[in-house]
Amino acid sequence: MLSSQVTFVTRQLVKSKSFIPSRRSYSAKTFSNQAILPKLPIPELEATGQRYKKSLIPLLSATDYQHACAKVDQFIQGDLGKELQQRLLRLDEQETKKGYSWLDQLWLNKGYLEYRAPTMINVNWWMQVKNSPLGLVEPSSQGVATLFQLNRAAGFVVGLVDYSNRLNNEQIPPDVSRSGPFCMHQLKGVFSTTRIAAMPRDRVVSQYPATAKHITVIYKDQIFSVDVIGQHGESVSVQGIEKQLQQVVNQVDATPVEQRQLPIGLFTSEQRDTWANIRQTLESNPENAKIFKDIETSLFALCLDDYSSSQELDEAHRNMSHGRYAFNRWFDKGMQVIVETNGAAGINGEHSPVDAVVPLRVVDDVLSKEPIQDTGLSSVNLAPPRHLTWSIDNNNSDSIKQALQAAEANSKKSIDDLDCVMLHNRDYGSDFMKRAKISPDSWMQMVFQLAYYRHYGQPCPTYESASTRKFLTGRTETVRSCSEESVAFTKTWEDKDTTMVEKLASLEKAIASHSEYMRAASNGQGVDRHLFGLYYQMTPEEAQSEQAGIFRDPIYRASQYWKLSTSNTSPGTQAWGAFGPVVTDGYGINYAIDKEMVRLSVSSCRQATETDSASFRKTIHGVMTDFAQVATDYILASPEETVAES
Repeated sequence: MLSSQVTFVTRQLVKSKSFIPSRRSYSAKTFSNQAILPKLPIPELEATGQRYKKSLIPLLSATDYQHACAKVDQFIQGDLGKELQQRLLRLDEQETKKGYSWLDQLWLNKGYLEYRAPTMINVNWWMQVKNSPLGLVEPSSQGVATLFQLNRAAGFVVGLVDYSNRLNNEQIPPDVSRSGPFCMHQLKGVFSTTRIAAMPRDRVVSQYPATAKHITVIYKDQIFSVDVIGQHGESVSVQGIEKQLQQVVNQVDATPVEQRQLPIGLFTSEQRDTWANIRQTLESNPENAKIFKDIETSLFALCLDDYSSSQELDEAHRNMSHGRYAFNRWFDKGMQVIVETNGAAGINGEHSPVDAVVPLRVVDDVLSKEPIQDTGLSSVNLAPPRHLTWSIDNNNSDSIKQALQAAEANSKKSIDDLDCVMLHNRDYGSDFMKRAKISPDSWMQMVFQLAYYRHYGQPCPTYESASTRKFLTGRTETVRSCSEESVAFTKTWEDKDTTMVEKLASLEKAIASHSEYMRAASNGQGVDRHLFGLYYQMTPEEAQSEQAGIFRDPIYRASQYWKLSTSNTSPGTQAWGAFGPVVTDGYGINYAIDKEMVRLSVSSCRQATETDSASFRKTIHGVMTDFAQVATDYILASPEETVAES
């Protein structure tokens, strides 16, 4: 028993023996390390084939597995696979000249911009941020903005503008890991960035340096262009921004409801082709084209809600996801800051240009300085907020109103279908996991594997995102967390006839397998992005050929049917998030591991009879408790006590 435990402990401590550079070896300028970043590699065909086949073992019967392997071998060893690999290498050469990885634009277009489903829940991510150090207030009445709300919102604006200015001047220190610097390219997509609905695919517009001096403010569905930087680039005080926001509120509240603008922002929650057609109609009017341009170029959007949500854990975050049936939002904007009347706040982000961990860094910077201190000038003369008024002629008025009614009904259906709950487990966090000599991320991934097996009696394809930002314009790769070893672990753990020695040995192997896959994925040696790239090098005729059977095989799609889609955004100390499930009968799990606690969200679709977020959360919590008890009794206990007990 003791020997097994020692192996279990020491294997988690194995580190790379390669040179670990000092952070001081790199420049402090934001983008100065870009030139020394390596290119995102293209894995060898044979390596991808072997790793892919191994990932199928826990998901298939012996017969189906042999059938799938034959398709893989035919592709890897055949002329088509080799030709597609060469095309991918040529694509790499072309994209390198443009400053991109081979995957960057392919992933942006095929993975995001050609996706036609509504993005509000299916693409966008959202996060709730910690309350102000001053706490929350109890609004005296609904439907009216509060001074506390405007003050906190103004502080956010000042903090974000300051970050944008520092980014423009490359004063944001670059991210550096123990293995080297990270790519900072995605930071250029945080400010002045917007997704634009178009056919046959959307596009993203972004400006760096972000030279805009205004933000988009939405209050009661009325959209304003609000200057937040002086004409000559002067920083503005919190008080100065608060005055701007107060003018917006005063103007809207003084306008009779029947005279207010239509809630055009609702359309950003619609199916992308539907929205693209409506947008094209609106944009044909030059005045509307100017409005779109103003929204697109703004640094970010600020949504001032005229209500407060319940502070109950499962309810408080939902407003950051979708608002009240998609009103008072512009979901195409790269970043929306949302502030409720009680001062509760959050962020909603459009996923296509950046991954959530990047703007989370920005938000952490702002939150760490709350309450924001006035460093700007209170005497800066700013132009008054401009109400953006849509020009809708009589010929289109009825059709636009009908389309808005349809958008509201569709968003309501989508929002009502979202079943999203939170778990803030304060029993332990990363400190405890590390004392047990287990990687916190692997700990949580095995929690999810065991929870799913315990809940459903079988394994499922599991997605975990791994960062590839150690490479130029790297984003993510898939870790297939469900493995032959993880399935053996779940079965052993649930078997009442197995000893603790056997349980710990199976857990050790599962964690080792997960850690190996994570290392490979982070080093650009995963399966899914490579196969994705190869697939999109085929002509339609080649895609129908016998040698392309790997992609036509239902097993290929089934292995990517992520019933568990997971993402680690640790530590989550100041903000914690969520995203929607990626398949109808699956779960989306965002988790953040802090030193003393774990925060996670579980989302699913109510329409699926197989899923129930609250029930699955309970199972996850139970597994977390079991793991902690075993770690306490058998890993952290003294060797003598452990051997005696076993």
